[in-house]
Amino acid sequence: MLIWWSILLGSWLLFSCQTSAEFVHNGPKLKGVNLVAPPRPTGPESLADVKAMGGDWVAVVPYGFNRKGEAHFYHPWTETRRNQQWWGETPAGVKETIRMAQQQGLKVMLKPHVWMQGGSHLDLEFTREEDWQTFEADYTRYVLECAKLADSLKVDLYCITTELDRFAVARPAYWSRLIDQVRQVYHGKLTYAANWDRYDKIPFWKQLDYVGVDAYFPLSDDQTPSVSALNRGWRTHLKELQRFSQRQQKSILFTEFGYRACDYGARQPWESESTCTPNPTTQANAYSALMETVWPQPWFAGGFLWKWFMTPQPPGMPDRRRDQYSPQDKAAGEVLRAKWK
Repeated sequence: MLIWWSILLGSWLLFSCQTSAEFVHNGPKLKGVNLVAPPRPTGPESLADVKAMGGDWVAVVPYGFNRKGEAHFYHPWTETRRNQQWWGETPAGVKETIRMAQQQGLKVMLKPHVWMQGGSHLDLEFTREEDWQTFEADYTRYVLECAKLADSLKVDLYCITTELDRFAVARPAYWSRLIDQVRQVYHGKLTYAANWDRYDKIPFWKQLDYVGVDAYFPLSDDQTPSVSALNRGWRTHLKELQRFSQRQQKSILFTEFGYRACDYGARQPWESESTCTPNPTTQANAYSALMETVWPQPWFAGGFLWKWFMTPQPPGMPDRRRDQYSPQDKAAGEVLRAKWK
């Protein structure tokens, strides 16, 4: 009997040593917004509302382009593309936006995106090795140029890529090398923005400082879900996020979170193309649930809402108050103000 208990105790001690301790985020939680690049030059006053709401971070979001099935990636700042982009996505606009944010006392995450014409960047892949290598050579130049810019302007956080999850899983050696190359030219903290349903598949979190998640988790099938119902909808997701944070021993950062001010806006929060019946209560309740349920979690590092306009929309385009995701001029904005202030 004594031998049996000794074996049992030894097995328990071995298991305990191999089990990671619960991870706790160290430091203030990031209160950020993903900026929509303005079409024309603007001034520092365009960021005043972020501070007035209690925000202290902004994500500046340049775009690169490719076409589905084509191996080339088009650098967004080449002469052939420059005239087709809004001011806020040009080199001058990105630099000036970062400078304005810093002048306002806001910290900055530079967060390059990919726009795939004819498909979804989430599913970018190739069948031929030569196509992979062509794309990777183009893409490396894009990521490293953004990294050099981030370092030159002392940007606080660099998100190396947004939602290229199939690419990330298919080519782990490439991504490991790319992160090493980024570290050589950028000396701040790094993350990657993974889609909500694929973050646990990304193979290179150990090389980064935060686990970045674009947090469009489905929460409720109701037309106008209550805050309590949405809190219940977070339960399973929170358990999975907590376990993943513990396993990786890293903070979870929501590189994007957001909900459309529409009926059923918490059912598939990533869905942006379906018809919208306006419902600001659904959006406000979803923001309230996130603040109540997710924000206090010890492993949570904060997040960046999607999305925030620096200026009113230009004539002929929909007014920002009718934009489905932006919390500006809506009840959801007041929810954030009450929490963040």
